[in-house]
Amino acid sequence: MVGVDMDKPHSFSYPRNDSPSDFEQIINRAMDRRRFLAGSGAALGLMLSGASLARVLADTDGTAAGSTLLHFQAVPASTADRFIVPTGYEARPLIMWGEPLLPGAPAFDESGTAPAADQALQMGDNNDGMSLFPLGQDHALLVVNNEYSNRQFLFDHGGQQANSADDTLKDHHAHGISLFEIRRQADGYWRPVPDAPLNRRITVQSPMHISGPAAGHPLLRTVADPEGVRCLGTFGNCANGETPWGTYLTCEENTEDYFAASADFEPTPAQRRYGLSTADEYSRQWYPHDERFDLSQHPNEPHRHGWIVEIDPMNPDSVPVKRTALGRFSHENAALTVNHDGRIVIYSGDDARGEHIYRFVSDEAWRPDDAAANRNLLDHGTLYVARFDAEEGALQGPGKWLALRWGENGLTPENGFHSQADVLIHARLAATVAGATTMDRPEWIAVHPRQDMVLCTLTNNRYRGVREEQPLNGPNPRSNNHYGQIVRWRPANGDHAAADFEWDLFVVAGNPTLHDSGLEAGSANLNADNMFNGPDGLAFDADGRLWIQTDGNYSDAELFAGMGNNQMLCADPDTGEIRRFAVGPRGCELTGITFSADRRTLFVGVQHPGEGGTGSDFPLGEGRKPRSTIMMIRKHDGGVIGSA
Repeated sequence: MVGVDMDKPHSFSYPRNDSPSDFEQIINRAMDRRRFLAGSGAALGLMLSGASLARVLADTDGTAAGSTLLHFQAVPASTADRFIVPTGYEARPLIMWGEPLLPGAPAFDESGTAPAADQALQMGDNNDGMSLFPLGQDHALLVVNNEYSNRQFLFDHGGQQANSADDTLKDHHAHGISLFEIRRQADGYWRPVPDAPLNRRITVQSPMHISGPAAGHPLLRTVADPEGVRCLGTFGNCANGETPWGTYLTCEENTEDYFAASADFEPTPAQRRYGLSTADEYSRQWYPHDERFDLSQHPNEPHRHGWIVEIDPMNPDSVPVKRTALGRFSHENAALTVNHDGRIVIYSGDDARGEHIYRFVSDEAWRPDDAAANRNLLDHGTLYVARFDAEEGALQGPGKWLALRWGENGLTPENGFHSQADVLIHARLAATVAGATTMDRPEWIAVHPRQDMVLCTLTNNRYRGVREEQPLNGPNPRSNNHYGQIVRWRPANGDHAAADFEWDLFVVAGNPTLHDSGLEAGSANLNADNMFNGPDGLAFDADGRLWIQTDGNYSDAELFAGMGNNQMLCADPDTGEIRRFAVGPRGCELTGITFSADRRTLFVGVQHPGEGGTGSDFPLGEGRKPRSTIMMIRKHDGGVIGSA
């Protein structure tokens, strides 16, 4: 969920000794073509008045129609170091970073002196995307991403780098995925079950399989794995998805943050497009103590990360699988839906400024009664990237999915793509050649339960309209975008495998207390009581409520005055009404959302409270060390979350 600056040239080549000299010229020509197409048909240089924006979004303004879904009193913005929910609701912690999960795990030690071996048995840090798998009426398995660690709290020395091999290993074990059983108690709240049979930690050190079209490709081969089909670890795990056959999808996001070089090393243009740098200040500095993160020794190791990983949560002995057919980029989440023809469709955003929105469509249909047939369903299918079109000045229009299929849309040997594996390993470069629309940091994507609409949060982009390769366009209409927006599209004829769709903007975030009109004030469904910035997490519940979580600027000052701490809002996607449902403690983002099977408990993640020296001691208070936490929210009457 953490953002990444892509200060890298958008050009392409293969590793040294294997690259045609004209690759960069080819990509530059593709960029010029994309800019021309954008200038001739997209919404460039938009300067719409508030009235124009209101007209565009009139059908989603909930102030007149009202919502039949939002049955709670909105909470005000807050800068308090508390987790705040509406009247009639209560929130309690379920689990915090460092709590025991596996046999032999010690209690959390706030001193930071505990060894790596302890962290390997405990709840990981910075919980993010999560899914609940029911095991019975009052029994479930919770699977949670641990995106990264807060090293100032992880280490006793409070530093931002690992000072020893054990520091590095401890940091490894704070990453990954935590799987643990939970049981509902007599009071209606859930409790973790330490040492339960399905409890498990998957970390940077866990064995992984690599499958799909890119498996075995020369760029995935290393000294430790000359066949290119096995690797160690998953990290930078942002958000998630789950399949109808009961597996968990974890999404590798900012994996470039973990690599640097101990000696002279010049990243290829392709590696620079993926954010790789030799500079220490951009890495977590694992490479001095774990050489596979040293680019000068293992330049192919980064290609083995940045995938979607499938995990069988019900089999603690299973080996996770990196599904390369879904493409390599900074995956935010994996929004899965079963199309009307039974095929699996997975939407995923590439969370970097100026990157793209993708869709995967499986070749074969899901077979509910044939588990074996579904086992490798995600290895065979087509990856697409989105192009959003618009008339000049419009905030809505048609769109098209462009196939990232070798031999089509310019993905040919002449342009440096010699196989489908090349296309998937360098999906960003393939998207550029195909003519995809650059977006304002695409984050979570959610599919409505009716399957008639899909929404994606676009968090911000200070380079939009400033850098030549990121011009203004229809769904990204603001230069130096501070606030973010949520784009919505409807697949043609309700077919999620169709080539065409229609899009609009569900909400344009802004600050109407500072701006009287225009895009900076926000869309018509935003006001002083529900304004926000940095939309990030996104999920629908079974009734069609849209839950929006923010990871924005929590200064409560200047452009963001009156917005308070990061928050979670709830929206009616049909009327457009939005209400603030929860506010997190200081310095946190709210991220990760799942429900109990009966929808009477809502689980929400509080990540990195106290970030940036904001003075949090959440959740324990009294000057204790701040710890990332999963919160449980229930109604006082025990009813369904959001119901009357």
